[in-house]
Amino acid sequence: MEVVSTTGELRTAVAAARRANKSVGLVPTMGALHEGHLSLVDASRAECAWTVVTIFVNPLQFAANEDLSNYPRPIGDDLAKLRLRGADLVFTPTDDEMYRIAHGTFVDVGVVARPLEGAFRPSHFRGVATIVLKLLNLASADRAYFGQKDFQQTLVVKRMVADLNVSVEIRVCPTVREADGLALSSRNAYLSPDERRQALAISRSLREAKAMVTGGERNAASVLVRMRAILAEAGITQIDYVVLADPETLENQSKISGPTLAAIAARIGSTRLIDNELIEPSPEP
Repeated sequence: MEVVSTTGELRTAVAAARRANKSVGLVPTMGALHEGHLSLVDASRAECAWTVVTIFVNPLQFAANEDLSNYPRPIGDDLAKLRLRGADLVFTPTDDEMYRIAHGTFVDVGVVARPLEGAFRPSHFRGVATIVLKLLNLASADRAYFGQKDFQQTLVVKRMVADLNVSVEIRVCPTVREADGLALSSRNAYLSPDERRQALAISRSLREAKAMVTGGERNAASVLVRMRAILAEAGITQIDYVVLADPETLENQSKISGPTLAAIAARIGSTRLIDNELIEPSPEP
């Protein structure tokens, strides 16, 4: 596995892979890798001849009050995991390498970036779209791999790729969970044992929503009341949103008539967690 830290080194390695007629898969990450990230590496290796993983804690997607300075950066452990998983190249740039002093160009994706995470983290998706576009250009990727847990991010990336005519396929892979249902996240490391048990109410609430909808419930308000009740029973009171939304537009649904995204963002202690479930309603009788 090759590890490079400059854009020039990355371009040189990509050019060599292209000369060898290798298809290129890209897995963008912020490090602190877990099985969710590694499942994306597996997916890329299954479909592409050459897999690039990027590790970059992108400052543009953190607001001033967020955890940029404390975000975990276990680079040694991350590289060891990627070697075992068979990544071909890892790109680990510095902030200065990715954003020159005069950097002044950003990507604003528009409507799909504004609700949910966009409402609570207004500059977040501008930062996400900007860095993803830069990485897609640098890696000249045929396919790029993202996890469903960050569902709105996948919509933002898809919209950007479509609107800007970027020649890449976006692959969205299933959320990876612990055996008890907790969605894997780098931020889970911040949770105390009690907070981790409390956090299980998030996935439990999403499973209940799925059970209600697949069982025939069509009134979104009824489902949302039950979802919030499960969070309240666990003592989760710092809730940014609990929604049932159209999975293409993220518009709130009042009546469930087709595929639906159930999504939650909440704080457990000082840790903000997000999770979601895609729900396919049962056929009408």
